Amino acid sequence: MSKPGASVLRYREFALFLGSILTTGLALQMARVAIGWQVFHIHHKVLDLGLVGLAEFIPLPLLALPAGHLADRFSRRMLLAVATALDTAVLGGLLVFTLTGPQVVWPFFALAAGTGIASALGAPAGRAMTPSLVPPDALSSALAVRSIAFQISAIAGPAMGGFLFFVRPGLVYEVATALSFGSLLCVLAMHAGREPASAEAPSLASVFDGVRLIRRTPVMLGAISLDLFAVLLGGAVALLPVFASDVLHVGKIGLGVLRSAPAVGAFVGAVLLTRRPIGRLAGRKLLSVVAVFGVCMVIFGLSHSVWLSLLALAVAGGVDLVSVVLRSTILPLVTPDELRGRVNAVEMVFISASNELGAFESGVAAALIGAVPAVVVGGIATIVIAAAWTRLFPALANVDRLDDLRPVYASPALTSPDS
Repeated sequence: MSKPGASVLRYREFALFLGSILTTGLALQMARVAIGWQVFHIHHKVLDLGLVGLAEFIPLPLLALPAGHLADRFSRRMLLAVATALDTAVLGGLLVFTLTGPQVVWPFFALAAGTGIASALGAPAGRAMTPSLVPPDALSSALAVRSIAFQISAIAGPAMGGFLFFVRPGLVYEVATALSFGSLLCVLAMHAGREPASAEAPSLASVFDGVRLIRRTPVMLGAISLDLFAVLLGGAVALLPVFASDVLHVGKIGLGVLRSAPAVGAFVGAVLLTRRPIGRLAGRKLLSVVAVFGVCMVIFGLSHSVWLSLLALAVAGGVDLVSVVLRSTILPLVTPDELRGRVNAVEMVFISASNELGAFESGVAAALIGAVPAVVVGGIATIVIAAAWTRLFPALANVDRLDDLRPVYASPALTSPDS
């Protein structure tokens, strides 16, 4: 039996993968602080912030399913490397554009679409690789440690981005580009993921095997759709530039701190999970933390105190981390390896819909009813969703121990017309 927590760093491939996650996360989080400030202050339109999220989301539903199929049939490491190289090129493009003194917003939308393409290509491969980098009994700990690396980047990235942008706008993109290149080197140094997981012949029907498996498995469908609707309606991150500028009046550096607050809470949550993994009543705990997330969004939306806002965001980040780890553990445990790329592709579309499309929804809602009402109404909707999912997906609510979950399908193909 593997020991929990930091022991998973003993596995070379996982350590390199973790280094790639950390450096990529730092680079993208730093850039997002700068992008949000630049886009909002070109025309002072809240909707522009939502359009950045929409531009990043559009490639995902178009490319994710084919990319998931590629992740099961070709080298996952190489697909992840191509995606990381594209991220590096996008960050370089942001640097060049910033040095010219941006006066229009459309290049930001175009480059955001490039990030969406990179995510669509690389995320299914990267997420599908994780269960093969450590022994099965260490998977839950590995996912928690992976979350710690992501949250470190989410904590440090916005704070660093806000500070570097304050020093000189181009500096944040220079550092981000260098970090992204370091991530590419980590991926290229990996040996795992060189071989495909499946040798099946390609077909149009097989591209949708992940969709079929999720549709037939209430636990998976409930977990993924819960995240979709909760974060789609309850997220407030896209509107943080508005709160930093017009509600809390904390400026550029304050924006970076606000963006870091959810990650601080998530980091604490991830550390606690490595020491005290989820035991009994996993499904009930998943639904409960989603409801708490909604409560935190209501508090944040109504707050005019910087400290209360930071606390609400931090708690929201902590409970969201628990939700992410639970969902990320459930899916690989019930998915056979030969379908993980395609299942992860579907999950990524849902996650990206909740994040990038959620940013667009937040921008539209804020433009129609104001930023504060948009966040408050979204938080209330999240609470309602958590309660509704208890009845709509009893199989998810009744999940007890994660260790008891097994693959629901591990035989040849789901691609028959009657499947």
